[in-house]
Amino acid sequence: MPVLRDDHLEMPHPHRFDPSHPNFAAARTAHANALLEGRPGYADPATGAFVFTAAALAEQGTCCESGCRHCPWL
Repeated sequence: MPVLRDDHLEMPHPHRFDPSHPNFAAARTAHANALLEGRPGYADPATGAFVFTAAALAEQGTCCESGCRHCPWL
């Protein structure tokens, strides 16, 4: 059974979003702002695609196996 990672709201899993990616800092800021504002996601700074927050994904209760950037599940 999947379990929430200890850092599930703070950091995307490095296998899903590499910290060396040029847009990593901007995406983390957008994610943090969405969490503070209670929004389920944000527009990716580089592509404009909608990205779910870790909190929104955690509310689903399990991993959907889609490789989400902020997946909070192990």
